[in-house]
Amino acid sequence: MRYVSTRGEVPPLSFTEAVATGLAPDGGLYIPEKLPYLAPFFPQWEKLSYTELAQAFFRVFANDIDAEVLNGHIADAYSRFDHPQIAPLHRLDEQTQVLELFHGPTLAFKDFALQLLGNLYALQIERTEEPINILGATSGDTGAAAIHGLLNKPGVRSFILYPEGGVSALQERQMTCTGADNVHPIAIRGSFDDAQRIIKQIFGDLEFRRTYRLSAVNSINLARILAQCVYYLYAWFRLTDAERRDLEFVVPTGNFGNVLAGWLMHRMGMPVKRFRIATNQNDILHRLFSTGEYRQEPVLKSVAPSMDIQIASNFERFLYYHEKGESRRVRELVEAFQTKGAVAFEQFDADIFTSSSADDATIAQLIREVDSRYGYLMDPHTACGFAGWDKPCHRVVLSTAHPAKFPDTIEAAVGRKPRSESLDSLMDKEIRKVVLEADTETIRNYIQANAETSN
Repeated sequence: MRYVSTRGEVPPLSFTEAVATGLAPDGGLYIPEKLPYLAPFFPQWEKLSYTELAQAFFRVFANDIDAEVLNGHIADAYSRFDHPQIAPLHRLDEQTQVLELFHGPTLAFKDFALQLLGNLYALQIERTEEPINILGATSGDTGAAAIHGLLNKPGVRSFILYPEGGVSALQERQMTCTGADNVHPIAIRGSFDDAQRIIKQIFGDLEFRRTYRLSAVNSINLARILAQCVYYLYAWFRLTDAERRDLEFVVPTGNFGNVLAGWLMHRMGMPVKRFRIATNQNDILHRLFSTGEYRQEPVLKSVAPSMDIQIASNFERFLYYHEKGESRRVRELVEAFQTKGAVAFEQFDADIFTSSSADDATIAQLIREVDSRYGYLMDPHTACGFAGWDKPCHRVVLSTAHPAKFPDTIEAAVGRKPRSESLDSLMDKEIRKVVLEADTETIRNYIQANAETSN
């Protein structure tokens, strides 16, 4: 299988090449040249464990990696999760289940992709005998998961940008208290969108990128989206036929990557009635799917900081399919958004998508209501998924992080703090970070001074 850029101006790559490259040289995002139809595999995949399902799924997409080697790296990636099912379903009532995606090392759904991506990078270094420097931007959980997926791996250095004061205190500690020499957390004086812009500009400097062997861990990396497809299918296999016929996946998302993975799985043969996009008060995606206008507004800080985003980078992948693979049209729309800050679609085919948003007060209310009714405590991002339900159906709500990552918000809502032993252990550790201006040249100079090189 080959992978092409959404902007159509560079040659196709193999799986390992696309993963190593991250962002395409033309500024686009890699996608499969042709999405495979996987439904014929479902009868033999349905009874597999999570690890076995991930192995079977990736054999379709990573066919340039020896199957035995690939299976070993996948098994290792999911050996560090603390629940035997990896992604368990927790039933709240007859119509509502929660897909718990927080049982990995950093207690967030990003672990599903980034534990595996770290292993794929290690495989790349072993194959090429060349070091790599990993560059990413985070609004909270991506940075911690990326850092822990690459922690102390030889030949790798991680440079993770995040907004100073724009992530929770525990999210920051997960990034800055590792004590590892190959980790460089960079707090920028700006927003997540500033961090994401800087990443894309640095990757746009092809000479710098080649010289320092840069690769990306953001959800712009193809492997991240593919890894997230697996938990949708794993959950779907565990539903009854009646539940599958009337199914809505409810997906808290800011960067569109999480819901895109489910939608791609749907296009590859998994029947789903709807996907509900759940946002916080930074509701660019809710406004898009409600009105057909994709308009950037100022970022507002919220109690669900991982969704404090106004530029959803993965939307470009969806746009490619929405425009029926017309790369020229994708380029035009991306350029219009970049120059005008808004794009209006006359005909926006979004029948399978619904959306909602929740401000801080609503998030607190939903945390209280679900705790009172079901005795189930959820983090503020997951809480966004419980807003705006308008019709009865079977719902699977994706729970994206452990509530203990947001103790102050939870305590304010229900009067008690959730705890996690792994997070408690961070409190006495030294924070190691640098604080820099949200300026591309400043970040480029820092990487240059601290990068891993083959010299």
